[in-house]
Amino acid sequence: MRGRIYTKEDKRKVKKLLLRGISYGEITRILGIPKSTISTWFGVFLKKPINRQARKEHFSRIHKLASIALKNRWEIRRKEESLSIKNGVEKELKNYPFENAGFYKAMLAMLFWAEGSKYKGVTGVKFTNTDPELASLYITLLRKCYDVDEKKFTIKLHVHYYHSIKKVKYFWSKILGVPLSQFSKIYIKKRSKTKRFRKNFSGICFIHYKDSRIRKEIVEIGHSLAKIIANYAPIAQRIEHLVADQKVAGSIPAGRTSTSILYRSKFFNPWISTLR
Repeated sequence: MRGRIYTKEDKRKVKKLLLRGISYGEITRILGIPKSTISTWFGVFLKKPINRQARKEHFSRIHKLASIALKNRWEIRRKEESLSIKNGVEKELKNYPFENAGFYKAMLAMLFWAEGSKYKGVTGVKFTNTDPELASLYITLLRKCYDVDEKKFTIKLHVHYYHSIKKVKYFWSKILGVPLSQFSKIYIKKRSKTKRFRKNFSGICFIHYKDSRIRKEIVEIGHSLAKIIANYAPIAQRIEHLVADQKVAGSIPAGRTSTSILYRSKFFNPWISTLR
């Protein structure tokens, strides 16, 4: 069966559109003539696209469409990855010893070690952060691990010129569960309004609990856990370390006999079970 017969008028229309910078695809939609036929007629002679401006506009459109498609594809991947991680964490959390008091004290010790005041001469338990969620976690753990006297809490805030002092105080009071009467005078940081710096919406929060004994215990728990966990590394890591030492020193280093390594690693898991 014979296909469609094209006339000189059809060719003239195609050529006119090509000279205007119209793409093969658009011409096919307008005239119903296949792109392969158009290329056979004018591909060699006109070297489509015809002019630089048309080619630039064409590539600009294609680039935008490709960028949007790529962005959407990566957004889907990120959502899928986030969902996968979330589901994995929720499954893992079911095995955490939430009923064990030592578990919470370990969390509190690590958190305080990272963000608490540990310098010599500090009194009480002082914790500083700008993240409301982190500050809420800290004070919740402190209340859960110790029989605290709520009247011993003092909250101090550092804010910038753009903060509303009233709103910031109410915000932190609600987050921490500490009454406004226990907030000290707010300090407004002396920075120029024209100076560039990273803004935050709630300022810097200093949580002070007047009990140095608790601070000393928290710090001691942190240091003790660090020593225990570092000394009782998983067996595979310790054997690798042993092999490396032998290659360098030519023998097993003092205090690191294979027997002692195996003995300590053998009792690593039972020690962890005591936290649960």
